[in-house]
Order: sequence, then structure tokens, then C-alpha cells
Amino acid sequence: MTPLLLLIFVPLAFGLVFWLRLLFSGRWRHSPPWFAGSAVPLLLGTGVVYLVGSLSGGSLDPEEACHMVGQEFDWAYRSANFDEYTQWYPLHDKCNEGYDLVPAWVNPTLAVLPALALLCLAYSLRLAVIHRRTKKKGIS
Repeated sequence: MTPLLLLIFVPLAFGLVFWLRLLFSGRWRHSPPWFAGSAVPLLLGTGVVYLVGSLSGGSLDPEEACHMVGQEFDWAYRSANFDEYTQWYPLHDKCNEGYDLVPAWVNPTLAVLPALALLCLAYSLRLAVIHRRTKKKGIS
């Protein structure tokens, strides 16, 4: 287990040091790797948020999870809206018509984080193209 954690956290630590060095030096505005590197934690955060949303019920028994939070479980509503529980996005795990076990912040976060990652990657690509063109022209 320890070697696995080292394989994960050592590269993350080096990446964080590189990312912070560019951030504090002010060179991040013109650094394609900084924007590309910024997309990685955004995508990892998306995965963590998805996991939090998926496991928000707390147990495999939805009725028990609803009773643990003080909500009444409605079998009729759940069976009538079975599609909501089997889709990938947006995440829902409703006890009844008015209460969802998935926190309200999960679905908007699942929309914003990948969008920000995509913007970072697009801007990184734009900067890389600009750097390549200025090198070809001989402008430093």
C-alpha cells in the first residue's frame, strides 16, 4: 500500500511545486504547461465529486439511508422514476418527491469542473501555437 501511495503522491508533489512556482513568479499567464497542468486537478476533482455524489446514499439500501436522514421513503415515487437512478448525469438518489440524498452542489460542480478543464486545455493549446509561431519568426 505504501509504494502505491508513493507512486501517486510523489509526482503530485513535484507537479504542485512546479505549478506553484509558475503561479508565484507571474509566468503562468504565458505558460502552456501551467494551463495543461491545471486541467489535471480539475479532472481529478471531477472524479472525486462524482464519487461523493454516487456514494451519497451511504448504503446499498435506499430506504435505510432515507430513514437515517429523517426522510420518508416512497416506493411508488422511486419505481415511477427509475430512470433517474440509472443515469450517469445528473446524479439523483431521491427518497421522495421533495428530498434527494445527493447534495445540491454535486451536479453543478460536475458541470463546471470539466468545463474549466476544457478551457484550460484549449488555452494551453492556443499558447503553445502562439509560442511556436513566434519561434518560427525569430521573435523571442
